[in-house]
Amino acid sequence: MSQQKSDYVDDADIDAELDQLPDDEAVEATVENLEASGFDVVVVDTADEALETLQSHIPAGVSVMNGHSTTLEEIGFDDYLSEGDHEWESLPDQIWSIDDDAERQAARRDSQTADYFLGGINAIAQTGDLVAADLSGSRIGAYPFAASNVVIVSGINKIVPTLDDALDRLEAVAYPLENERAKEAYGVESMIAKQLIFRQEVEEGRTTVVLIREQLGY
Repeated sequence: MSQQKSDYVDDADIDAELDQLPDDEAVEATVENLEASGFDVVVVDTADEALETLQSHIPAGVSVMNGHSTTLEEIGFDDYLSEGDHEWESLPDQIWSIDDDAERQAARRDSQTADYFLGGINAIAQTGDLVAADLSGSRIGAYPFAASNVVIVSGINKIVPTLDDALDRLEAVAYPLENERAKEAYGVESMIAKQLIFRQEVEEGRTTVVLIREQLGY
């Protein structure tokens, strides 16, 4: 099942003004404020560079889990985690090989405490706030505390001026697109059931935000 934004954008009614590439000044302000909020930030120019950053950032021998993220799929990380030449313990491969529903759900819960948990974000305020939501919480559950290390990967199109704008972007861009994806993938509508505002990382070096100077994800 493809999860490229182009597959759904024509069917989703989104606010395109909240999905634009910001100028360099806005990106620089965002980086400065994210770092002031305790996040490590890496800025790269392309999706290929983002994948290379993840490959070099995650050490050998650790457990790795990825929450659903169109951006991670677009940069090739999902395929690399499953099929690439690395020395990580791929938790998704273990989880989806389990036939029993209850056992698989338990393994998904356990994966929230992975050594490295990777995922996307729905909006980034220039003020240094991150906003994300899930239906189940299987992605954002790891972000605040559970995972030992968190890596959030995002196109700079998710940068907006304020926290209010970030919340608007969640409702007016991310949700309509995810809803179209869910209807095609699962035959049901999605919803913003569980929402996270990640304002501050208090553990030094725990959470890294990789910003890509491209329009990626939703």
